Amino acid sequence: MASNPKDVPQHYYSLEEYFALEDASDARFEYWDGDIVCMSGGSRSHYRISGNVYYRLARALNGGPCEAFTGEAPVYTPTLPPYRYPDASAACGEPVFEHIKGHDALVNPVVVVEVHSPSTAAADEGPKFEAYQVVPTIRDYLLVSQDEPRVVRHTRLESGAWMRSEVAGLDAAAELESVGCTLDLRDIYDGVTFNT
Repeated sequence: MASNPKDVPQHYYSLEEYFALEDASDARFEYWDGDIVCMSGGSRSHYRISGNVYYRLARALNGGPCEAFTGEAPVYTPTLPPYRYPDASAACGEPVFEHIKGHDALVNPVVVVEVHSPSTAAADEGPKFEAYQVVPTIRDYLLVSQDEPRVVRHTRLESGAWMRSEVAGLDAAAELESVGCTLDLRDIYDGVTFNT
């Protein structure tokens, strides 16, 4: 007789087990308080959107004081150790990295971008956003939908409070005053076909 999956105890992974997996694999993983989640893989739309965001950020910031990073660069999150893997990020001035068990995690991002689907939206808007809010240098947190042309932007105000805004449609644009550039949604979603 098969047991109820809810009654089967879940394995608690230590940080040491997590780092061993990170070191032994080409895939990227995030550690969530004893659980390990694979961040590699996904849909064609996710790959294209992530690549487009990084490419457009890198082009817009080229030659200036800020630099874009791909989803391969983890961001240090002190309240949700050891780090998260956003789909893109940007830092201004000299990028600072924390060396954590053989991995260099960006400490001073100004912009963090997550491309999400309905299955990841709750984590991206909840505990992941909470972890990013503790990083004092982050000014903009972008949530880019892969199911429709829509970007939710969380901006840290001078008071420390966060303001949420949203743009939608291929003719819209996401303004990133924190790094002095604009991301056109038509460019972010270049090559992406939506189910209607």
